[in-house]
Amino acid sequence: MYPGDMKTYLTAKEAAEFLGVSRETLYAYVSRGQLQSESVPGLSRERRYLRADVLELKRRNNVRRDPSIAADLGLQLGPPVLSSGITLIQDGRLFYRGRDVLQLAQNASLEDVAALLWGGDRAVRVSTDRTRRTLPQSQRDAKTDDLLALEQMQLKLVRGSLHDPSGYDLRATSVQRTGWQILALFGQMVSRGIGASDLHEVFQSSWVPHDSSAADIIRAALVLCADHELNVSAFAARCTASAGASPYDVVLTGLATLKGRRHGGQTEAAAALLSSLTSAKVAKAIFYERLRRGEAIPGFGHPLYPKGDCRASFLLDLLYARDNTPRTRLIRSVTETGEDVLGERPNVDWALAAIGHGLALPTEAPLFLFAVSRTVGWIAHAIEQYESGNLIRPRARYVGPHPEPTYQGSDRARQPGIR
Repeated sequence: MYPGDMKTYLTAKEAAEFLGVSRETLYAYVSRGQLQSESVPGLSRERRYLRADVLELKRRNNVRRDPSIAADLGLQLGPPVLSSGITLIQDGRLFYRGRDVLQLAQNASLEDVAALLWGGDRAVRVSTDRTRRTLPQSQRDAKTDDLLALEQMQLKLVRGSLHDPSGYDLRATSVQRTGWQILALFGQMVSRGIGASDLHEVFQSSWVPHDSSAADIIRAALVLCADHELNVSAFAARCTASAGASPYDVVLTGLATLKGRRHGGQTEAAAALLSSLTSAKVAKAIFYERLRRGEAIPGFGHPLYPKGDCRASFLLDLLYARDNTPRTRLIRSVTETGEDVLGERPNVDWALAAIGHGLALPTEAPLFLFAVSRTVGWIAHAIEQYESGNLIRPRARYVGPHPEPTYQGSDRARQPGIR
């Protein structure tokens, strides 16, 4: 069981059910200092519990009873299961190789972050041109939104890998060059060719050519979404790399995982929800109606950031400071409504949706930006995994039916299927 999906807080009922205890035992945990609770805004008699704290208590209780099952919870935001020197999430902040991402987001580009995470030189990018320069005619004639779909990105990777045998060279310097090539392939999907500009400039000039201020917000979004430790797509990418697959296949794996409704699908869901809201009043009604039906509200809360997703706060502040258009005012008002109703802060999915809506980008742009940005992290994890030389192959704790006894020795005639 994975309580509350990606909710930051659990109710007393949810926490007790997950822990497998009564309400009285839950309250005893609190009184003994084993678990913390806090009041729910607007509901003074209700208490809520940090989901991460409940998970940790569950892990401690289970490990005391059976140490062999510690790994089960280690795969659900529990203790670290892999060593990595790429990204650190600590005290509500995010760091790339020790560099605060909020500081990087002020001026750095995605290309700068790639050089930092890959341990290479972005100058290699200038000489990288190992595949065909233009898109197929069928893609050049397609609609912009269609080109940005993750399926189109996967097709682009497959075509690119067929014309890039160097992609199978898994030495670090070659993987870096392949990484630059993959970013160039994604740039082609928007620019229709390989240019020298950084990707945020390519996207801005192609999507909103008359709004140069949009480039800075797009740049910051790309920087802030480049990696997020061992999230599900990064872990899947590392598994693929551990098998010795090429960087193209590593990114294909990352994209396939990102398409899931509990990963990149949350960005799509947040964008769809935001585009349907016309006022704070309508937002409140929709939020309450969803809660009444037991439906999730995408874009708010994150278990790793109980005090608010720092990436989302940074991007929303950039968007609010940019202008005071009706779109921006609507985004601000419905975001504040969501915070009031849910008692949770917006996360990066909501921020990406807000950028797409506020800048009037193509419908698929928020998830496309997420995917292009996260490609940098997937490549970084691939390089680290290739260098480790380890195959990721955990063991399962078997809980199925026990096999029937088999016959031994010369009594072969009695064995089923043997005559």
